[in-house]
Amino acid sequence: MAFALFIDESGRDNRFSPYEVLAGISVEDSRIWNLITALHSAEIQYFGQRITKDEMELKAKKLIKRKTFRLANQLDPIEKDKRTELALQCLEEGRRARVERRPARVTKAMLTALAQAKVDFSGRVLELCSQHQVRAFASIVDRDAPRPGGFFLRKDYAYLFERFFYFLSEQPSFHQGLVIFDELERSKSHLLVDQMSEYFQKTAKGRYRSSRIVPEPFFVHSDLTSLIQVADLVAYIISWGVKVGSMNRPRRTELRDLASSVCELRHHSTVQVQEREDFLVWSFAVIDDLRPRDEREDESQ
Repeated sequence: MAFALFIDESGRDNRFSPYEVLAGISVEDSRIWNLITALHSAEIQYFGQRITKDEMELKAKKLIKRKTFRLANQLDPIEKDKRTELALQCLEEGRRARVERRPARVTKAMLTALAQAKVDFSGRVLELCSQHQVRAFASIVDRDAPRPGGFFLRKDYAYLFERFFYFLSEQPSFHQGLVIFDELERSKSHLLVDQMSEYFQKTAKGRYRSSRIVPEPFFVHSDLTSLIQVADLVAYIISWGVKVGSMNRPRRTELRDLASSVCELRHHSTVQVQEREDFLVWSFAVIDDLRPRDEREDESQ
């Protein structure tokens, strides 16, 4: 038996996002397909079709950007069946306009319906995750955090794997952990594979955690993999809406309900370190400095 950890990121551009987030959603293998089919059904329920049809993708920065909420609130809530009909009309007109290379001819009602559908659909995705016992993991890095040099695996990846390992260790029966990333540029993918190999094979903690986590990751296309798109949604909401630990940058208030739903997907583990008393470790780690200890100590000298 196994748990798959689907991983994506948000805010890596270091320009606009308040936090850089590496997030993963863990799904037990026996639940993966049921969750995927439920997500596909929800797309049809809210948009009248698979919104990922053709080359479209469920990207959080398109689903729940600020403009989406502004458009959603420009009219009163639209009755669900009518909203789905109007949202479908808006999507189809947008597709025709792109093909014909002309401006889309959409009404205020169509734009409002599509925006309302996007917001409610995002909430439904998180609800389905809860129903299928998905757990969310995240490394949250302030955009101004000092960055490391060197080849080794970055701290945000190590912390994410650490918390996934704790989760796997607490399962009532043995479960292997599989790590699945959104495909990166080929050179970056090779670098990550090499860094993970070094971590899991040549560090004491990594070798210990490789007893549960398969050290070599899988890479998939996000536009073809529904659960990578869910990880993207979770990462975006954490970057812009969640406030835990030492996070002190302003939050987007319109994301409050979605942020609360994401936090409900967290896992907490009881961990004993060096024979000290047990303490609680949450699956969201806030990191204020990505450099390893020796690099920080060299700077302070």
